[in-house]
Amino acid sequence: MPNVSRLPGRSEHHWLWQEGAACRDLGTETFFHPTGERGEARSVRDQAAKEVCALCPVQTECLRHALRVGEPYGVWGGLTERERRALVGQAVG
Repeated sequence: MPNVSRLPGRSEHHWLWQEGAACRDLGTETFFHPTGERGEARSVRDQAAKEVCALCPVQTECLRHALRVGEPYGVWGGLTERERRALVGQAVG
């Protein structure tokens, strides 16, 4: 019989916040830009995503997750990837 005493145990509590997310049933197109999207189109999409995030009951948990794991793409917790990089002091490119 394998020794499972050193396994980390259940971890679904790390993800339960997602069940209450305002974006849960909206799809990804509002929160993740298509390849090559720039300028006004990207600004409009980002703003639409931020409006959803502003009303979300788990916005803080979402942003905390994105910062903790270094999410490289999309709007998470009301911030774009560029805004998150600036928040943690990384070079914005």
